[in-house]
Amino acid sequence: MGEVREPQSVKVFIGILLALPSTLLELRVLLAEQLGPVDSESQLLEFDYTNYYEPEMGPDLKRIFLGFHRLASPDALVDLKLFTNRVEKNFAVNGKRNVNIDPGYLPAARVVLASTKDFAHRLYLGKGIYGEVTLIYQKKDFRALPWPYPDYRSEGCQQFFRDLRSVYMAQLAVSGACLRRSTCWASQAE
Repeated sequence: MGEVREPQSVKVFIGILLALPSTLLELRVLLAEQLGPVDSESQLLEFDYTNYYEPEMGPDLKRIFLGFHRLASPDALVDLKLFTNRVEKNFAVNGKRNVNIDPGYLPAARVVLASTKDFAHRLYLGKGIYGEVTLIYQKKDFRALPWPYPDYRSEGCQQFFRDLRSVYMAQLAVSGACLRRSTCWASQAE
């Protein structure tokens, strides 16, 4: 019989889809207040993979990823998604979002996203939130599974996750895994 153990802490990241890049500074400050300092950031990437968001958010969308220094317990993902949903609503104008915020986490072997939408490849986590393994780390690089959003397959996104994984692995090497909630994001956000 396997023994129940606390999971290793993970690296929290946020993927942000923006209609107005001018909102990024305010959004970044708000996220850092809740999640701690940003220690990884992608370039501002073009988002031209789909027009799905255009009716709500308009054309010429941009994508950016932020990684946060403070490690978290994987089960904090549910509350993180609920928090980012509230942030999206606060940034909405006339009931339409101008930011889409995708929270997730990265342990050494995969990238996990949170969603409010059920699908065959998603597992229910609680409070109306589902989790999805989007990328796996294999043969010294990330590999897309069959279902990720198209931009998660792009070189810009892949580079962010390679860099984020390097930062995470360095954190683990220096300080070891954060296994107690008192030193992780989840307890500080409560």
